[in-house]
Amino acid sequence: MLSALSNIFKIPELRQKVIFTLIMFAIFRLGTHIPVPGVDPTAIEKLFANGNLFGLLDLFSGGAFSKFSIFAMSITPYINAAIIIQLLNVVIPTLEQWSKEGAEGHKKTTQVTRYLTVVLAFLQALGMSIGLKAAVLNPNPVNILIIAITLTAGTIFLMWVGEQITAQGVGNGISLIIFAGIVAALPKNIGTMYHYVQAGTVSYFAVFCFGLIALAMVMFVVYVENGFRRIPISYAKRVVGPRAMGAHSSHIPLKLNQANVIPIIFASSVLMFPATIGQFVDVPWVKTASSYLQWGTPLQTTLYVLLIIFFTYFYTAVTVKIPDMADNLKKYGGFIPGIRPGQPTADYLDHVMTRITFAGALFLAFIAVLPNMIAGLTHIEGVYFGGTALLIVVGVALQTMKQIESMVVMRHYEGFMK
Repeated sequence: MLSALSNIFKIPELRQKVIFTLIMFAIFRLGTHIPVPGVDPTAIEKLFANGNLFGLLDLFSGGAFSKFSIFAMSITPYINAAIIIQLLNVVIPTLEQWSKEGAEGHKKTTQVTRYLTVVLAFLQALGMSIGLKAAVLNPNPVNILIIAITLTAGTIFLMWVGEQITAQGVGNGISLIIFAGIVAALPKNIGTMYHYVQAGTVSYFAVFCFGLIALAMVMFVVYVENGFRRIPISYAKRVVGPRAMGAHSSHIPLKLNQANVIPIIFASSVLMFPATIGQFVDVPWVKTASSYLQWGTPLQTTLYVLLIIFFTYFYTAVTVKIPDMADNLKKYGGFIPGIRPGQPTADYLDHVMTRITFAGALFLAFIAVLPNMIAGLTHIEGVYFGGTALLIVVGVALQTMKQIESMVVMRHYEGFMK
C-alpha cells in the first residue's frame, strides 16, 4: 500500500494536483478562524448546547459556524442550489434540455447554479444575522447588512475554492471542502474522549468498544456504497454504416444507495427546524411542540426514520429516469434477457429499483440513528460519529481514491485499489 501511494508523487502532474488541493485546504481552515466583525462569539457558543439545526450547519462548516467566522455558512448554499436545480430539471424544459447538451449544457447549468447560490447565501446570511441579533454587538440595520454580506462573500469564496480544486486539484472540490471540515473535527473528538478517560467518566473498555463500532461501521458503509444490482443487457448484431457490430453483453449498474446522503440532510433539516424555532419564539404551545421534537426523543426518531425513507424514494424517483433508460436500450438495440423491450423493460427496471431503494432507505435510516445507538451503548457523549458525517467522509474518500487511481493507472503505475 505504501509503495502504491508513493506512485502518486512520482507523477509530476498528479503531485502538483495533490499539493494544490492541500494548499486550498489550508486556506479553508485558515478562514474558519477569521471572525465576522461585530459579533460576540461567546453568545454564539451558547446556542450549541442542544442538538439543533445550528449543530448540522457547524458540522458542514468544520466548526466555523460555532466560531461565527467568515466561512460560517460553509458551502451549504451551493449544495442547496445544486439540489434545487437538479429537482427543477423535471419541471422546467429548458433545464432538462441543458442536461442533454453535454459539456455546453453543463456550463449553462453551472452558471445558473452559481447565481442561485448567491441569492440563497444572501437570504440565509440575512436570516442568520437577524435571528442571531442577540449576539450582534450593535444590532442596527447597517451592521446586520454588513454581517450578511460578509457571510455571503465567504460562501462565494468557498464556492470558487471548490471549483479550483475540481479544475486544478484532484477533483470533487465541493465535496472535498465538506470532507475537510468534518475530518478537521476528528482531533477535537479524540481530545474529548481523552478528557473523559482522564476524568474517570468513561472507561477504557468503553473507548475500545467505541473504536470497534467505528471501524465496523466504516467497513459496512464502504461495502454498501460499493453495492450495485447489475441488470444483464444483451445487444443483438446490427449494421452501423459500412461495419457490422457483433452481438455482445453488458449490464446496467443500479446503485443500492442511489440517493446518497441527500435524504438524511432533508429529514434532518425538516425535523430540526421546529426545535430551532422553539428557541426563539416564546409561545407556550410552540415550546411544547418543539420539546417533543428534540433530538433523540422517541417521536423525533420515528419521524426521522419515516422521513428518510420517504425522501429516499422521492429523490431516487426524481434523479433516476427509468423510462429514459428503457428508451435508450430500445434505441440502441439492447434488451434484458427474458424481458420485452419498451414498457415491459421500464416496468421491470422500476420494480427492481423499488426493491433496492427500500434496502438503501433502511441503510440510510440505520446510519442516521447510529449516533444515538453508539451514545447509548458506550455512554460517550459529545463525540459525534455516524449519520451524515460518516456517509460524506466515506463517500468522498471513495470517489477521490477512484479518481486518483485512474490517474495513476493511466501513467502505467500500479494502483492502490485491488
